[in-house]
Amino acid sequence: MKNKYQIIVVGGGNGGITVAAQLLKKDKTLEVVIIDPSESHYYQPAWTMVGGGFYDINDTARPEVSVIPEGVAWIKEAVVSFDPENNSILLQSGATIAYEYLVVAPGIQLNWKEVKGLEENIGKNGVCSNYSFKTAPYTFECLQSTKSGRAIFTSPHTPVKCGGAPQKIMYIAADYFKKHHLSNNIQVEFWSGGTKLFGVKKFEDALKKVVANFKIKENYYTKLVEIDGLNKRAKFVGFGEKNKDVETWVDYEMIHVTPPQSAPDFVKNSPLANVAGWVDVEKYTLQHVRYANVFSLGDASSLPTGKTGAAIRKQTPILVSNLLSLMQGKTFTGHYNGYSSCPLITGHGKLILAEFDYDNNPQETFPFNQAKERWSMFILKRYILPYLYWTQILKGKM
Repeated sequence: MKNKYQIIVVGGGNGGITVAAQLLKKDKTLEVVIIDPSESHYYQPAWTMVGGGFYDINDTARPEVSVIPEGVAWIKEAVVSFDPENNSILLQSGATIAYEYLVVAPGIQLNWKEVKGLEENIGKNGVCSNYSFKTAPYTFECLQSTKSGRAIFTSPHTPVKCGGAPQKIMYIAADYFKKHHLSNNIQVEFWSGGTKLFGVKKFEDALKKVVANFKIKENYYTKLVEIDGLNKRAKFVGFGEKNKDVETWVDYEMIHVTPPQSAPDFVKNSPLANVAGWVDVEKYTLQHVRYANVFSLGDASSLPTGKTGAAIRKQTPILVSNLLSLMQGKTFTGHYNGYSSCPLITGHGKLILAEFDYDNNPQETFPFNQAKERWSMFILKRYILPYLYWTQILKGKM
């Protein structure tokens, strides 16, 4: 490990890997290093399908070393803090390394401890979550074992990676119960910290029909605060005008929990963060608002759009173009319009492909109404996107 590098990329997930790969495709003479302590790299969008019982969890993981782009160095360590005034980073080992340019892409942090009793019960007592490699398979076990009672699906009051994921597994579950003639015995409920079902009206209208079809009960302005696993109860607290601070205990047979999320602590507590804790970047250029040689993309950034892999795919070439322009003393030409995408599985073999920009305007790729449930879009999600991720996206080819 050297004391200084030309370009340091913090994070070896989707964002960090694709930025590094595309940088070297543009200029093989660049010196790029990725800092990430992970042993494995995960294709996380498939975890919803794992929870639904139609994807093998082992197919979602590969050794981290296998996805590091050729020509890119890898420092297998965790970052402790940033010192952008001195262009340096402190590592967990105590080493300090300097950079000329910095790309911050460490992903998002899952705050399991914010819900009392969640860590102690996850993976048992009907408490499941698709938000980790370890726990996703238990979700399908819960679907199979639930024969009656409440099936609760939560979405927290915080931003989350893949904002549609809390709903996807709910629709998959409702469809599973329906196909097994259990719909009359099981009440599916959505408990959300949000204000509405979906932010883009066109797709929300379509999802409301799905909710109505499955007779799903909706609850908004609520926050999950406690799990009582032994008694299969969940405690919610309201924070809307009508239900502010109202506490409600709800019995469940199974509960799928999407944990509260935030930027990683070493980002939140750094000079790079905004008031909300995210890396403070200009939303069109992805350049930091105070430190010109720092860029960020993906889940840890302050970009006000969906935190999805599809968003990263559009952000990456913008960041790479603007970073290279900065290095060459040229004017930025890259402009990110906030594009994000959410492939909303609404049952086995059915999917609504929501694509939108910063202003929540639909940005549809295909020449048909994507708000309609389609088998073809399910095939795209199930087979085509995972293939493209491993063979094209991580290679910097798209």
